[in-house]
Amino acid sequence: MLRRQLLTLVALASTALAPLPSLAQTAAPVPVEQLVEKVQIPYESFTLPNGLRVIVHTDRKAPIVAVSVWYDVGSKHEPSGKTGFAHLFEHLMFNGSENVPGDFFAPLREVGATDFNGTTNFDRTNYFETVPRPALDRALFLESDRMGWLLGAIDQAVLDEQRGVVQNEKRQGDNQPYGLVFYKLLEELLGGTPYGHNVIGSMADLDAASLEDVKNWFRQHYGPNNAVLVLAGDVDVNEARPIVEKYFGSIQAGPPTQAPQVAVPTLSAAKDVTMQDRVAATLILRSWAVPGLNDPDAVPLDVLASVLGGLASSRLDNLLVREEKTAVQVSAGVQSLSQLGMFLVQAVVRPGVDPAVVAKRLDEIVADLIEHGPTADEVQRVVTTNVSSRISGLEAVGGFGGKAVALASGELYSDNPAFYKQQLEAMAKVTPAQVQAVGQKWLSRPALTITVVPGERDSYQEAQTVAAAPAAAAPREAVQSTRGDLPSVAAIGDLDFPEVTRSRLSNGVELVYAHRAAVPVTRVLMSFDAGAAADPDGKLGTQSLMLSLLKEGTTSLDSTAIAEAGERLGATIGTGNSADRTYLTVATPSPNLAGSLDLFADVVRNPAFEPSEVERLRASLLTSIASELTNPAGIANRAMPPLLYGSASPYAKLAAGSGDPVAVGQLTRDELVAFHQAWIRPEKAKVFVVSDLPLEEVKAALEARFRNWRGQGPAGAKAFNAAPAQVTPRIVLLDRPNSPQSLILAGQMTALNPRDELLTYQMGNQVLGSGFLSRLNMELRENKHWSYGAGGGYNWLEHAVPYTINAPVQADRTGDSIKAIQQQVQEFLSTNGVTAAELSREVNGTTRELAGRFETSSAVLSAMQQNDVWGRPDNFYDTVAQRYRAMTGPELDAAMRNALDPNKFVWVVVGDAATVKPQLESLGLPVEVVAAAAIGQ
Repeated sequence: MLRRQLLTLVALASTALAPLPSLAQTAAPVPVEQLVEKVQIPYESFTLPNGLRVIVHTDRKAPIVAVSVWYDVGSKHEPSGKTGFAHLFEHLMFNGSENVPGDFFAPLREVGATDFNGTTNFDRTNYFETVPRPALDRALFLESDRMGWLLGAIDQAVLDEQRGVVQNEKRQGDNQPYGLVFYKLLEELLGGTPYGHNVIGSMADLDAASLEDVKNWFRQHYGPNNAVLVLAGDVDVNEARPIVEKYFGSIQAGPPTQAPQVAVPTLSAAKDVTMQDRVAATLILRSWAVPGLNDPDAVPLDVLASVLGGLASSRLDNLLVREEKTAVQVSAGVQSLSQLGMFLVQAVVRPGVDPAVVAKRLDEIVADLIEHGPTADEVQRVVTTNVSSRISGLEAVGGFGGKAVALASGELYSDNPAFYKQQLEAMAKVTPAQVQAVGQKWLSRPALTITVVPGERDSYQEAQTVAAAPAAAAPREAVQSTRGDLPSVAAIGDLDFPEVTRSRLSNGVELVYAHRAAVPVTRVLMSFDAGAAADPDGKLGTQSLMLSLLKEGTTSLDSTAIAEAGERLGATIGTGNSADRTYLTVATPSPNLAGSLDLFADVVRNPAFEPSEVERLRASLLTSIASELTNPAGIANRAMPPLLYGSASPYAKLAAGSGDPVAVGQLTRDELVAFHQAWIRPEKAKVFVVSDLPLEEVKAALEARFRNWRGQGPAGAKAFNAAPAQVTPRIVLLDRPNSPQSLILAGQMTALNPRDELLTYQMGNQVLGSGFLSRLNMELRENKHWSYGAGGGYNWLEHAVPYTINAPVQADRTGDSIKAIQQQVQEFLSTNGVTAAELSREVNGTTRELAGRFETSSAVLSAMQQNDVWGRPDNFYDTVAQRYRAMTGPELDAAMRNALDPNKFVWVVVGDAATVKPQLESLGLPVEVVAAAAIGQ
């Protein structure tokens, strides 16, 4: 649940020839002020006598309401010796309250909640869920019960359970490449301030937390007077006030949380720290402490960071990555907190380049920007990009970044729910001189530089209780309910999915369109029948390299010009692929659709594949592949496909991940051009659009840019002649020494036909492996607390339906975890199938969540495309609720038993063989040990 900043290499693969008129004719973007005007979240507010601040935003686009509760307590409030308490309590508050015993996920799932979660950061803890309007009373009962009636439900067993879960969350993050950098950054840059330790805390402090410690922590911080409640969606203030008063009004105020004293620290001298880690490339991370988000310098600092390394056309990208080719990935940004911030600049050094050269150039580029300031065009591009992103993000009423988040954060941090608007208006008015001034003021101070070089990582601090099995929980005393039963939920109507209209461009490309008017945004997805399975035999990675080049130069624009044009329009062009499909996308503010489609069509149709760009992107892709091979998931996902599909299936190519490094190193420009011509062509394309603009306008815009698009040469073809051939059951242990966790990946090939409707199989798996309440997750996370999260599911490909299980577990419980998985699967498929309670929960949850599930245009766009691939009717989601309600437990049991055999799984384990192998030898399967470093070689 914690969303931590982890510094990782990003994969540089992206996805895209017939001539297009010159982009000199591109339509001009609308003034940014016009876009800023469109960002509006009207609200009303009131405060209860106990101090609870309530904000209500009405949005009637769907019958859903986002409920968001923000507490003024985060890791900055933690005293020495109690680090991680705020985050630990985030977990504890999901584990039931006095009047609602058991996990809160169950009653939320039952009512069809979406986007339900909780997060902790330095400044606050929040809980949120989006529920159907008839379930609002129940959601408020739950939130108020954990605010006012929690302590009686917390006992030693609950504390031990969630402590174990949190420690495995910590291991999971720490186990990644560069996973320990953030600890060092906080220690060296902010040490001595309340922000000087990581939100997740230390193993030692988590071990030492007593039951009375955590109860006192709650008493001190979680009163209504330290909270903000936001309701956003199908509700108004007159409806909200009486039900909020009903559920929260009797909760007594607690001690007010006191903000700690914080001064922005300045290092006495520049400091350099070198760390070793199992990484593919050297990382240089430079940082300064800066003021927090309420300081007048915050907005200019954000603009400065974007100009330096946030834009696709940033100074660092243009100089270090594109021109000098000494770095493969760069970025800059401000982590803007309530009372201070961190200005972070990073560069991943291209292998073979002296890191000192990159560090020196990084200093020179920062110094030049400070000395001369940004251009007016750079500032304008930053503003347009940020406003466009904000418009898109505010389509959702809740979740991690919707309207409720904007209102709650403004109230909690700035005493102003409309602070988001204040920031946007300030950004729209910021001048190059202001940006230059804050750079001179804050970045001329001594910096902290952390350099992470390839090597063996330092020793890892483990939990003292890591080897202990979960203690048998003493019987819990039932807490006397004082508030009665959970509120009932009135009937929830079925989904009215947007009407889907099909049309064709004059060149034959089908256009699939839906209208959504919540935000002035148009999303276009061009899907090609290609995917990873289309990679040429022996040249795996061709598609990855080809896709990465599409936005890096056309016959009329170089890579910088493409990036700048997109930023001026607020448009985002994306590329990607699945096993079967290749995608090119553009999202843009609708007023800028014409210019954005000019740019998009040029990228799709006219890639230049300029030789120097081919070499630059080849080096970046090779570095990305090398990074993938240092990541536990990347290693496991390369090892599984040959075991699951056999060598004759095109899906065996999935073992190459982003690509085969040998093949990528040898690819020629002509081969990239040939792949583009064979697969990125109109005969293989279908266009999906969701927009607030009418179909006629969207179609005319696409027609103007693609009507004369024709394929060149023969089209590509995939050969699915041989059925997948899974190997016999075995365990392949990929030895990754000194790993605090093991990653377990299990798989088997089913005999299911991808062209059949698989609803019953998917519903049955919601009980076994999908979601928080699935048996696999509850067993490994909540019952055993050996994992932060585990699950399994069908991978519905176009020519196969494999089933896989994924479980990161603490290293000393690897064998026990496999036994637990085997037991859960065996029992589910034999003697302990779907219960009546599970059936009711999943059918209710799945039918009631539909309105929230398809709240955004991006979700609708994805559903349209999936329906098309799987041969479903366009109105599938209008009728699916009836089909769910007709399902029975025996029907789901029969489907799952038809699909899965508990004895057919093959297992891949990525972990420390010295610790793990002895645990695996008693499982009755052959164990093959392979060095993790050998994967992908």
